[in-house]
Amino acid sequence: MAKIKITATVIEQKMIAQDIYDMTLAAKEIAVQAKPGQFVDLYCADGSKLLPRPISLCEIDKKAGTLRLVYRIAGAGTSEFSKLRTGQTIDVLGPLGNGFTMRDKRAILIGGGIGIPPMLQLAKSLDCEKSIVLGYRDEAFLADEFAAYGDVYMSSDSGVIGTKGTVMDAIRACSITGDVIYACGPTPMLRAIQSYALANGIEAQLSLEERMACGVGACLACVCKSKEPDEHSKVHNKRICKDGPVFFAEEVEL
Repeated sequence: MAKIKITATVIEQKMIAQDIYDMTLAAKEIAVQAKPGQFVDLYCADGSKLLPRPISLCEIDKKAGTLRLVYRIAGAGTSEFSKLRTGQTIDVLGPLGNGFTMRDKRAILIGGGIGIPPMLQLAKSLDCEKSIVLGYRDEAFLADEFAAYGDVYMSSDSGVIGTKGTVMDAIRACSITGDVIYACGPTPMLRAIQSYALANGIEAQLSLEERMACGVGACLACVCKSKEPDEHSKVHNKRICKDGPVFFAEEVEL
């Protein structure tokens, strides 16, 4: 799979929650290659911002040649992206990283915060029974769209949405079971899922969130501890952008 850099055109963009934006790009050359769990690098028009921003793929439409990106404003770069309007263009590099390995087994899909968007394309792509667990702070987004692909359960810090607490609290409260877990979200959430999966002998694939620089594995800025030595660096590290962002639970130490 060859990553390429293109100039993509914005088809539409809208805000769907506080500081959460939903952007669709015409990017056929990338869309035809992309798979669930991968991401793209977006480049700022402002030349002073040299590093690209990694954004996960929320939906991939190979036939239409489009990519849907749902992201949170986290700084100057993503703030710039949020101001793009229909017809404007942006430079995009992708598809990047290794995505999910899809199994034909009962699946539990878990997304937390801005780790929710990449689970939507996975939910659409998996051909199996699916339980979908979404963790929010206090405002839901995309939940209605997941309902078409499986049973949806939600949690929130305050309890205003679904179960009060974490996604693991929702899993236990609702007695959710499955044969394989796919998850994306903040490290504390993934650490709890990893512990649960390993303790119960359940396969788990974890998509790690991390600040990135190059996005292609050259700079070693985004590494995590690994059980086995990395072939590139010969130490117990994995490059999240290149070797991941998806890892099996037993591969990494969180």
